[in-house]
Amino acid sequence: MSAPATDMTLAMDGVLRPSTVAPGASEAFLPSPCIQNHAANLACLPDGTLACVWFGGSMEGASDISIYMSRLEPGAECWSPAEMMSEDAGRSEQNPILFNAPGGEVWLLFTAQRFGNQDTAIVRRRVSTDNGRTFGPIETFVETPGTFVRQPPVVTASGNILLPIFRCIAPPGGKWGGDLDTSAVLVSSDNGGSWTTVEVPESTGCVHMNIVPAGGDTYLAVYRSRFADHVYASRSADDGLTWSRPEPTDLPNNNSSIQMIALDEGGYAIVYNHSAATDDMERRLNLYDEIEEDGEPEEYAGQSAGVEAPSAPARTAIWGTPRAPMSLAFSGDGLTFHDRLDLETGDGYCLTNNSRDGLNREFSYPSIVETSDGALHVAYTYHRRAIRYRRLPRQTRG
Repeated sequence: MSAPATDMTLAMDGVLRPSTVAPGASEAFLPSPCIQNHAANLACLPDGTLACVWFGGSMEGASDISIYMSRLEPGAECWSPAEMMSEDAGRSEQNPILFNAPGGEVWLLFTAQRFGNQDTAIVRRRVSTDNGRTFGPIETFVETPGTFVRQPPVVTASGNILLPIFRCIAPPGGKWGGDLDTSAVLVSSDNGGSWTTVEVPESTGCVHMNIVPAGGDTYLAVYRSRFADHVYASRSADDGLTWSRPEPTDLPNNNSSIQMIALDEGGYAIVYNHSAATDDMERRLNLYDEIEEDGEPEEYAGQSAGVEAPSAPARTAIWGTPRAPMSLAFSGDGLTFHDRLDLETGDGYCLTNNSRDGLNREFSYPSIVETSDGALHVAYTYHRRAIRYRRLPRQTRG
């Protein structure tokens, strides 16, 4: 079924304006020169600047997709012009993260893949030694193909760095489709000098692992589901060194990203799409079914991310479930949620990634941070045309 075009007139100037989503809220569309903008991640830099990174270009998977960054200085009323942070003409660079490392550095992590073959992805890094104002050269951070990131690392009370990853695994002789993806955690006890891998047991289909503190040496993780059913959760009681298998929570998931934070006053806030697949929904073949490849993709045939693939998936990933509404909810325990606020509503049409013709109408890939004044800051994809930012004052929460 063909979708009607959306309004392409967006004020992508970065200027903060009052928002009707909640009393005292403000919002902006971040500046970008790109037709498509997706996968925002927010971070508070050491000097108090709020930074946002995302990927932009013509279409996800295309070789012109690069990483961009914009900043909102303390007290500023406008986000800075987008700065291109990567440019590899042979790979699609995606899913950026900013991380305030224990040694005072700011890391920019992102993936780089060949076309729509997520099983070819590696992880790259740039490091800043001046509070994120400038960054050093691009280096390979994880060279094992099929390694993907989405959520920021966590520093535990003991000083361990936990970097959640997921493995994009293709079936032997076949193309990646998401059916076999699993999660793991890279753990460093020497400020990133060396890393060990901790597997998340029985995590097939659970990706975008998002780790948050749950008291003492206990950590909670929530996951996106490739099977578009629920947000899943698991726990670690030993500083992130072992994890329970993911179990479904009471929140739906549509095979799209989520993000949860632990609030300073206790409890949790999560941003997500309050939707899941149903049997009668239209589906798309694959996330990258609109991408045409130049030449032969790199072949890893079931050995993606160092993990041998089973001969056939037990379940099939579901693509195309509407990505709407974009919702904010609160929780006392990170497993049951209340006081839901819809930040965006609409049909969430995502059976195409086409931004150039305004066909996509999804709200997706949210990021959330809390600042010292108790305000919540949220950024997310708006129709794959723009990154929308919203600031919600403390009284917004339930």
